[in-house]
Formats: sequence, C-alpha cells, structure tokens
Amino acid sequence: MTEPVPDPAVTDSPSPSDINDPKLQYEARRAAIWIAMVAGVALLVVLADPLLVIFGGLVFAGLIDGGARLLGRVLPIGRSWRVAIVLILAVLFFIWLGVFAGSQISSQAAALPTTIQGQLQRGLHFLQRHGILQHPPSVETIVQQAIGGIGQVTHVVGGLIGGITTLFLILVLGVYIALEPQLYQRGVAWMLPRGEREYFETTAALMGRALRRLLAGRMLGMTVEGVAVWLLLQAYGVPMAALLGIITALLVFLPNIGAPIAGAIIVMVGFSGGTHMGIYAIIVYSVVQVVDGYVIVPMIARRAADLPPALVLGAQLIMGVLFGILGLALADPMVALTKVWLERRAERNDELAEAQ
Repeated sequence: MTEPVPDPAVTDSPSPSDINDPKLQYEARRAAIWIAMVAGVALLVVLADPLLVIFGGLVFAGLIDGGARLLGRVLPIGRSWRVAIVLILAVLFFIWLGVFAGSQISSQAAALPTTIQGQLQRGLHFLQRHGILQHPPSVETIVQQAIGGIGQVTHVVGGLIGGITTLFLILVLGVYIALEPQLYQRGVAWMLPRGEREYFETTAALMGRALRRLLAGRMLGMTVEGVAVWLLLQAYGVPMAALLGIITALLVFLPNIGAPIAGAIIVMVGFSGGTHMGIYAIIVYSVVQVVDGYVIVPMIARRAADLPPALVLGAQLIMGVLFGILGLALADPMVALTKVWLERRAERNDELAEAQ
C-alpha cells in the first residue's frame, strides 16, 4: 500500500490563522500579552489561598533556617542536625508550656473574659456619670459588634478545621524547605533563562537575609516583651501575669496592631485590681513598648527591612480582609521581601541604563 503524497497546493497554502501584515502581527502580539496578563491575574486570584500557604511555609522555613545558622556558629555539625535541634527545642518549649504552666494559664484564660467584661462595664458607667454617653450600649452589644467587625477582618476560610490544616501544611512545608533550601532554589533557577539565573540567585540570597533578620527581630521582641510583662506584673501581684505575658508575646508578632490590643488587655486587667494597680499596668506597658520601639526594633528589624509603619499597616489591613489571620501575620514579611525585590529591579535597571 503506497503512502499518500501531500498535495503541494494544500501544504504550501497559508493557514487562515497566518497573519502576513506586520501591523496585524504587532497588534496580535499585544493582544496576546494582554490576554496572558488577564489570565495570570485570574489564576493568581484562584490560587491565592494555596500560594499564601506556600509563602507561610517559606516564612517558617526562614525562621528555622535562622535558628540553624545561629547554631552553626557554635556547633560544627551538619545542617540537618542543626535543623533537627531547632525543631526539638521548639517542641520541648511547647511541652513545657503545656505541662508546667498549662493548669495555671488555663484557669487564668477562663477568668480573663469575665474580667474584661467587668472593666468594660465600669468604663461605660464612668462615661455615663460624666455625661459623655447618655445611653451607653450594653457590654454584650459591644462584644457582639466587635466580634462581627473582627470576624470580617480575621475570618479563616474553612473554619477551625481548615485553620488547623493550614497550620499543619505550613509547618510541613517549612521543615522540608529548611532541610534543603538550595534544592528548591536551584529548581526555581533552572526554570529561568540562563541570563536571569545569577540575578535570581543574588536576589534570593538578599531576600533570605532580610527575612531572617526580620524574623529574628520579631522573635527577640516577642521574648523580651512577653517575659518582661510577665515578671513586672507578677512582681506587683497583677492577676493573670503569666497569661498576659503569653498574650503580649503572641501579639507582638503583628506589628502596629498587636501591641495596642495587648496593651488594652493589660490595662483592663490591671484596673480590675484597683486604681494603683491599673496605673502600674500602664507604666509597665509603656516601659516595655519604649524598650521594644527604641532599642530592639531599631537594632534588628529596621536594619533588616526599614519598612515604613504606614505601609506595613496598610498591607496588614488589606491582607487581613482578604485572607484573615494568616494574611495579617504574613503581611509584614511579604512587604519586606517585595521591597528587596523592587530595590534589586531598580539597581538592575540603572546598570542596564549605564551600559547603554
């Protein structure tokens, strides 16, 4: 059986999709670029949640990597062993927190809502006596409105189970990336054109350095503020000192937003023990914030990223509305890494302009 011979009249004839006019070719390329951009934005919107989880894994990996690098200065052992030591120390800390301080903190946590509610009621009565509020709302109404407003900003898609699953995925991704960061970095670089790989390697190294220093500042601030609040409040006999220290330490990770919330809780609990204790709580919170704002933050965090507070706060509001607590916590690292990338792009554009 002979094979069919293609007809030259058919094979050499132009396709209906062929564009011979140079102007039409130019416009077609422009249209393709715009279509690709719109498709990319649509894909980014669809994949926003998993991409944010991946970014959270990168941030957690940066935290582990920072601890492993710090151990490497005193322990000349392999990277995998140093990462394992960091993870074991973290697990032991949470075990200690749950075993030795769990009963005390749980009882304090059960009493905290009642204490805050009582202080809010006292504050409303004070405003009413001085004519500032003629018909003050009830505490229950304020709490319901606050929960409703906070729920819009800090919603977690999927509820509690989804939040636990997201946290588990972030932890697993962070551990895998921290064990072999060069493997994933080489993989991303391999997908880029050869002329872009060196630029990517340098930019990734600068981003990693900025992320590690930013997280180091956060961890140091969390430790100093949490321990200082606990010890200073405990020394004066303020109720729930250990719980307030933990709450303060956790909220410090959210710059601009966490500190005022922690301060309000500390002050309300302080005034539950009387005017003198409330004034002491205000002094403690003010001193701790001054030390953190004028010593710790300038020493580490601002040197690492030098982020304008208004820019960080705006990013937190946007990320909080879009992605809840996870977006709120990751807004600061995202702004820091974006700043490093933009600075690198500006430097490269200047170099290209000078070369021309």
